Amino acid sequence: MIDLYIWTTPNGYKPLILLEELGVEHSIHPVHIGKGEQHTPEFLSKNPNGKIPALVDGAGTKDEIVVFESGAILIYLAEKYGRFLPSSGQARASTLAWLMFQMGGVGPMFGQLGHFLQAKEKIDYAIARYRGETDRLFGVLDKRLGEVPYLAGEYSIADIATYPWVTAALDRFKIAPETLPNVARWVNEVGARPAVAKAMAFKLS
Repeated sequence: MIDLYIWTTPNGYKPLILLEELGVEHSIHPVHIGKGEQHTPEFLSKNPNGKIPALVDGAGTKDEIVVFESGAILIYLAEKYGRFLPSSGQARASTLAWLMFQMGGVGPMFGQLGHFLQAKEKIDYAIARYRGETDRLFGVLDKRLGEVPYLAGEYSIADIATYPWVTAALDRFKIAPETLPNVARWVNEVGARPAVAKAMAFKLS
């Protein structure tokens, strides 16, 4: 059994989408980040960094595996079940590269822009800095998706990682889809996948 500890944020949706794509039985354990549940001793035993998500595979057995960091969870599941991450060659390298692009760029930069936009004290430099980087990253995505149907060529964990962040950003930052036609096409295609739609419809409150 897979136990998934999440809240319904972009990082929380990433492993949930993959589990739905894989059709793997799983149990969801809500971690209410607004109430600070990510800092409880129980959760810190799964992720010492105090961030969602975390995953436990085979809890209580001699083969129990605990994984934290959303990208690491995606790689773990993709390798365990042999889907959405090619085993070798350029296809694998591209998938991992675009996954790291999301982990190191899209997530942190989009997240920082959202933070400073909603902060009580408005810091113009910070907002301009992160808005500029967000726009640049969207430009990279749009160019790439004008060349290939999915980020690594074929649908993969790179798309699964990036989709929740992109959809949230398009809405939150009021970005017109027509300004990013290739991203808009990709969002529609990924969002139309039954597993993605099912995962994204799941809400915790």
